Order: sequence, then structure tokens, then C-alpha cells
Amino acid sequence: MAKIKIKQTKSIIAKTPNQVKNMKALGLKKIGQVIEKEDSPHIRGMIRKVEHMVEVIE
Repeated sequence: MAKIKIKQTKSIIAKTPNQVKNMKALGLKKIGQVIEKEDSPHIRGMIRKVEHMVEVIE
């Protein structure tokens, strides 16, 4: 499968509990952190919930 890179661009402070849980499930903890995940519908759905706080690098 293809891989995608996800970069956190904004803080999780003062966000809804579901958004915080999605960020932690993606493995993002700090602003500027970049992670690499398998491109799947499950991951894409998690990204869609927090798209205002992350940047996708394909």
C-alpha cells in the first residue's frame, strides 16, 4: 500500500475530546511532528476529522 505523511500544524489545546483522541491515535503529539502511515480509508477518515490541525504530504 501507499504511504502518506501527516504533519501536525496546530495545537490540540482547547479542542474537542474526539479531536484530541484522533490526534493521539494518529500518533501526533507536537506541532511540527511528521509521521508516516499506510494510506487507508480508516486513516483518511481520522485525518478528515482533524483536517484543520494537520497537513497531508503525499
